Amino acid sequence: MLDRAVLFGIISSGITLAVVLELVRRRRLREEYSLLWLMTALVLLFTGSNRALLDWLANTIGIYYPPSALFLIAIVFVLLLLLHTSTVLTRLTQENKQIAQEVALLKEEVRRLKAESPTAPVTTDDPTP
Repeated sequence: MLDRAVLFGIISSGITLAVVLELVRRRRLREEYSLLWLMTALVLLFTGSNRALLDWLANTIGIYYPPSALFLIAIVFVLLLLLHTSTVLTRLTQENKQIAQEVALLKEEVRRLKAESPTAPVTTDDPTP
């Protein structure tokens, strides 16, 4: 007989697996970011459905109630997901800053070239004064 906590873990990891696959299918989540989510769901599904493995893992770690080990695994994977997201966010922030600086330099160069050349056509779509 499965414990309610283990059953909840199996159901929630199955739902997580289905949601991640659906998000990838609809191209709402990129494959490279879905790998940790898929791995998390599969590990929780496998660990939750194998009571002997869960008992052994809990005993090895020193956890009295084996289903708590399932939630410990989930917390560890969520922390890994947060770390991965933070590194991606940091990289994107740095790239965004660099692109903004390059655009500002290009706008200044275009403004300077327009000021130097009196025969340059004037466009109205340039938002800079």
